[in-house]
Amino acid sequence: MTAVLDADRARRRFVGLTALRWLPVGVAVPVSVLLATARGLSPADIGVTVAVYGAVALLLELPTGGLADALGHRPVLVLSGLFTVAGLLTMAVADNMLLFLVAWSLKGVARALDSGPLEAWYVDTVHRSEPGADVTSGLSRAAAADAIGLSAGAVLGGALPLLVDRGGASALAVPLLVAAAFGAVHVVAVLLLVVPVRPPTTSGAAALRSGVREVPLVISTTVRLVLTDRLLRLLLVVSFLVGVVLTALELLGPLHVAELAGSPERGSAVFGVVTAVSFAAAAVGSLLAPALGRVTRGSVAWSSALTSVLGAVAVALFALAPALVVAAVAYSLFYLFNGAAWPLRQRLMHDQTTAGQRATTLSAKSLALMLGGLLGNLMLPRLADDAGLPAGLLAGAAGMLLLAVVSLGLRPGSGDAGSHRPDRVAAAHG
Repeated sequence: MTAVLDADRARRRFVGLTALRWLPVGVAVPVSVLLATARGLSPADIGVTVAVYGAVALLLELPTGGLADALGHRPVLVLSGLFTVAGLLTMAVADNMLLFLVAWSLKGVARALDSGPLEAWYVDTVHRSEPGADVTSGLSRAAAADAIGLSAGAVLGGALPLLVDRGGASALAVPLLVAAAFGAVHVVAVLLLVVPVRPPTTSGAAALRSGVREVPLVISTTVRLVLTDRLLRLLLVVSFLVGVVLTALELLGPLHVAELAGSPERGSAVFGVVTAVSFAAAAVGSLLAPALGRVTRGSVAWSSALTSVLGAVAVALFALAPALVVAAVAYSLFYLFNGAAWPLRQRLMHDQTTAGQRATTLSAKSLALMLGGLLGNLMLPRLADDAGLPAGLLAGAAGMLLLAVVSLGLRPGSGDAGSHRPDRVAAAHG
């Protein structure tokens, strides 16, 4: 029989695996677009490949979440890691549009598989060893580890092409090979560190067939749970709005910084630094989440509303900044405030669901985030073209204010399903 980890050991493993998961992503970020350009893809071609990535991830979000709940967390995490490695290696050797489409599709599958199982494993493990335990501290530390892994990876990925004794596309491919190696290390770490909450009753092909057969039931049960639970519905709306706002910053932000910097070249260099600082600010914000919870006396509604208003002010200041330094500070402050609210909202979501639907619920939340990003991609650039970049960014600030209003509804009541639902961790397969 497999022993379940205690809460402290589970938290340490969760935080470490989170950092290791996002390290290869950070390594690949600075060179992915540049490599595609060096190998002949136009900006429009690159846009198509990234759109395919998003479409694949969207289509597979709920099915892969259901697979994690039905088959177990560890097998799905390993599968995600293998797809990540395959996508990175394919991208490193891709020299035409078709291969880049294959690479981004593989990464889209990996993203969908990875959107919930590790966090679900952590929460289920803690609740198995300490029923009713508060997981906010672990979630906030993992969010900080996420940001640190991305930041460290981005610095390494940006520096590697300058350190190797080659140039052009060959140099740009080196970080992707290194990222793939980190991805392989992550797969091994998952196999060693993710202890199943409950050993599966079957193994091998039989377990896979059984898990796949359970996926539709898990998805339908989770959909019914979301439709009948007021707080889960509001949390999905919050995720959708966050997706819209993040698109405003990540799509229009580089262009705005380039305008303030005076040239695209200077803007690119400055925005790289601003991005690294914003990741660090998100990490600090996540670590401050428990303190924010104490200040608001445990009210997720007030914590989320307060940080959303402050985030709206930061986005507006970024849009209207008269100087580059002011814009950089405002951009980083948004990530600080958003990072502080995230673990508290995640804890509320976990309180509203059960072990048997946890990974699928996380996938639904990720799906809402991506749908918000898709809407932002379709609407905000057009608004910026018609009315200017500040107008598009101010639309993002308006989205944060709307998020603050929605957040005021995040008050658990006696009629909410999660307010008196026991945590049925025995349903988890680990």
